[in-house]
Amino acid sequence: MKMVTSFTGNMKVINFSEPRAAAGLKRINLDGLRWRVFDAQGQVLGRLASQIATVVQGKDKPTYTPNRDDGDMCIVLNAKDVCVTGRKLTKKVYYWHTGQQRTLKDQMAHDPTDVIRKAVLRMLPRNKLRDDRDRKLRIFPGSEHPFGDRPLEPYVMPPRSVREMTPRKRRAMIRAQKKAEQQQQNADGKKGKNGEAQEEIA
Repeated sequence: MKMVTSFTGNMKVINFSEPRAAAGLKRINLDGLRWRVFDAQGQVLGRLASQIATVVQGKDKPTYTPNRDDGDMCIVLNAKDVCVTGRKLTKKVYYWHTGQQRTLKDQMAHDPTDVIRKAVLRMLPRNKLRDDRDRKLRIFPGSEHPFGDRPLEPYVMPPRSVREMTPRKRRAMIRAQKKAEQQQQNADGKKGKNGEAQEEIA
């Protein structure tokens, strides 16, 4: 089973004021759009980003068309509590054209919202609709946001079907268990014969 780690370091406080959070909303046609709320607490980064990318593109609607931007507004809360699997927290590195680089742990401490934004944007197609879809994505490090007056709908993440081990490993484990049982039976049989022989001698 994969190890899931979450960021527990010190986070730089970033002021997400209402004007900044509402920036670019005037360029979006909000008529008929739903406001979907994603809670990132305890969620795996890549799985969360793939669900957000699906909703932002509108692929969860039966009216999806690739050349139209029919996606819904996505509000992501608790970005600082997102988790990653394996050793990505220290092994994954973000690069800039200036030569600067940060590990995922350092980037989470600097700006956790940027981690989710990059993960989602890199799952979107590189076309003219990408900027409009980016404007529909609002990410906040905590649970506070300025969109309380909107009709918000919490998004329920689909259940994960976790397969704890591959069939090959399971077969190997069963073989090892059978072998251990046979060895134990053989050892018990030898002990029984030795006990009978000692009784006969006595």
